[in-house]
Amino acid sequence: MKKIITALCFFTLFFSLQVNANHIKTHQRRLYVSHYENILGTSLSFKITSTSELEAEKAENTALAEINRLSAIFSAYDAKSEFSLWMKQDLYKPIKISKELFDMLSLFENWKKRSNGALDASAAVANQLWKNAAVKQQLPSNQQLQNAIATMQQKHYQLDKTNLTATRLSNAPLVMNTFAKSYIINLACDAALISPEVAAVVVNIGGDLVIKGDFTDQVNVTNPLANAENDSPLAYLLVANKAVATSGNYRRGEQIGKKWYSHIVDPRTAMPVEGVISATVIAPNATDAGALATAFNVLSIAEGKALAETVEGAEYLIVTKDGYRIESSGWKNYQNKAVLTPKEKDKPTQQGKLWDEKHELSVTFEMNTISGNNHRPFAAIWVENENRELVRNLALWYNKPKWIPDLKNWYRINGDSFKADKTNFASVTGATRSPGKYTVKWDGKDDKGNYVTQGKYTIIIETSKEHGTDEIIRQTMEFKKAPQKATDKGNVEISKVTFDFYKK
Repeated sequence: MKKIITALCFFTLFFSLQVNANHIKTHQRRLYVSHYENILGTSLSFKITSTSELEAEKAENTALAEINRLSAIFSAYDAKSEFSLWMKQDLYKPIKISKELFDMLSLFENWKKRSNGALDASAAVANQLWKNAAVKQQLPSNQQLQNAIATMQQKHYQLDKTNLTATRLSNAPLVMNTFAKSYIINLACDAALISPEVAAVVVNIGGDLVIKGDFTDQVNVTNPLANAENDSPLAYLLVANKAVATSGNYRRGEQIGKKWYSHIVDPRTAMPVEGVISATVIAPNATDAGALATAFNVLSIAEGKALAETVEGAEYLIVTKDGYRIESSGWKNYQNKAVLTPKEKDKPTQQGKLWDEKHELSVTFEMNTISGNNHRPFAAIWVENENRELVRNLALWYNKPKWIPDLKNWYRINGDSFKADKTNFASVTGATRSPGKYTVKWDGKDDKGNYVTQGKYTIIIETSKEHGTDEIIRQTMEFKKAPQKATDKGNVEISKVTFDFYKK
C-alpha cells in the first residue's frame, strides 16, 4: 500500500436520479463519478449521489483524506507508517498501537483460525520466496519451501485488548494486504457519507468496492479469461448496501519458465494456488467479502463453501482453472436480468468477406504521470474505415459532459448523437490491477454489433486535458487472417502503445 503519489482524475459524470420522497424535493440528485490512479498501488473510483456538486466534491476530498490517514497506518511500503515502525520494534516488547492497527492484526488472528491457516499475514514469506525464484528463473527447492512453511507457522504476535498493545514474537515479514484494502474502503465510504447532502457513496479500490446509502449500483464482474476494459463481463449485478470483492490470479503473479504462478500463496504449503482463477463475493461487511474472496482461491471448493456458510448473507461466484462456474444459491438474486436480455441486431449491409470471428485486436497502453498535473486525461478510442467514417467506438472516458468537446476529433463525429448512458457508469469488480495500464479490444464488429468486412481500418486514440492538451495517435492496419503487430511510442499523455492483431 503506497501513499497517494499520483491522483489522476478519470472522469466525473452525472445524470439525473429520482429524488426520494423523504428527501429534498426541490433539488434533483445527481451522480458524480471520478477516478484516480496510484492509490494503495492500484486504481480508485468514487460514485457520490448528491443534490450539490460542491458537497459531492467535499465528500470525495474527505474520503481521500481518510484513505491517506489509514494508508499511513497500514502501509508496508512506507517506512514511517505505524505498521512499519511497529515491525521494527524489539521482540517480546508490548507496544501501544492505534485502534485501527489493533483491528487489522485482530482480523488476521481471527481469520487465520476460521480458515484453518489459509489466511495469514506471514504469507509474505512465501511471496518473497517466489519473487526471488522468478528473478533467478529457478523453482524454489524443497528445503526452501519447508523453511518458509516453518517460518509462517510460528506465532508472530500477541495482542492485549485491555491495554491495546501488540507484542512481536517473531522476525517474519508481515503484510496487511488481505484486509487493509477492505477496511480502508469501508471507512472511506463512511467518511464521505457524513454530509447530509450526500445520499449515497460507492468506493472502489482496485476492484473491491463498498456501496452505502440510497443507491443501487450496477456492478460488472470481470471475466478472468477476457479482462480488457471493454470485454464482456462474466456477470452483471445490481447491488445495494453491500460490499463486493474479487480475488484471482489473472493479473498478478510470477512467470518462471513457461508456467505462470499466482501471486496468491497457500501459507500451509508455501505454494502458489492454481485451482481457482477468480472468486467474487458479495457480503454485508467489506472485510468478510475480501477475506472470503481470497480464501476461495486457497481452500478446496468444499472448504470454501463451508467457510462461506459461517458468514451470514454471503453470496459468491467461483471460476475454476477448468472454466467451471460455481454459484451460491442466492447469487442469482443479484443478477441484472435486464442486461442479460439479448438485443436484436441490425442486418449487416457490408459487401465482401467478413472479419474472421476467431481473430481480435488488442490495444494496450500506459497513462503517463505528468509532474504538476494530476488530472487523468479524457480519452476516446475508436475505429474508422478507409473513408474516415466511424465504424466502432471502443472507449470513452471523460470528466463531465461539458468537457466532451475538448476531444475535438471524436466530438466532430459523435457530438450530435452523444447521450449519457447509465450502463457507462457501471462499477467493475475484478482482481487487483496495476495502476495506469489498460487494454481495449476490438472484436471486428461495428457499433450495431455486426462484423465488418476484412480490409484496412484505422484505430484512433485521442487524449485531452481540461483547457490543455489534445493529443492523437492514428494506426492503420489491414485486418485479414495474418497476425500482425504495431507499436507507437506515444505522446505527452500516454506511452508504450501496442496494437496486436492475433488469433484468439
